[in-house]
Amino acid sequence: MFSKIAAVTAALLLPLAPAPASAHQLRFEPISMAAAVNLLPLAAESRDGYQRTSFKHWVDADRDGCSTRAEVLIDESRVQPTIEPGCKVTAGQWYSFYDGVTVTAPGGLDIDHMVPLAEAWDSGASTWTPERREAYANDLDAETSLVAVTARTNRSKADQDPADWLPPLLDARCTYAADWVATKLRWKLTVDDRERTALAELAAGCGRQSVTYETAP
Repeated sequence: MFSKIAAVTAALLLPLAPAPASAHQLRFEPISMAAAVNLLPLAAESRDGYQRTSFKHWVDADRDGCSTRAEVLIDESRVQPTIEPGCKVTAGQWYSFYDGVTVTAPGGLDIDHMVPLAEAWDSGASTWTPERREAYANDLDAETSLVAVTARTNRSKADQDPADWLPPLLDARCTYAADWVATKLRWKLTVDDRERTALAELAAGCGRQSVTYETAP
């Protein structure tokens, strides 16, 4: 799979015909990242009651024998990956766009939720059904939702939002911010004051960066 930095184009689309998969999904026409940030609803965050187990993740939603983690590894490998019985991915080539590192052993990779599970909880997912939280944690229908990155950068990010953490690779930051905004818009998640300010500052320095998303069913 080619580099996310090269591949990700932003877009916020004017409503078109719903995607065939769901009558409740809408796609939108491209607008600037700054305009997309302004669409994010503002609300105070609360982590009351959060448990990581509230989001069932790495499931095999389509029952093809491959977990969500394996599906991302297979999709994002730049070469044909080696897959052993049980859909165990043992080799490939992955570009971690957070830090610009190429990895060939999947053990060195984490699958990062672009908007971490705890942050999603803080931003509205606490009111969702368990089924919707599971869909969020295993969202394979949007390229921005899940990404294979080095374990080191994923763990340094932890559950922080862009006010407190950005990718160490400077060239990745506009793409990262656009993907963050796209994911929050896709799932109708809120932002707090510090997060919105950080995103607006990033947008101001990101030139023609745009955002693309499709609403989650």
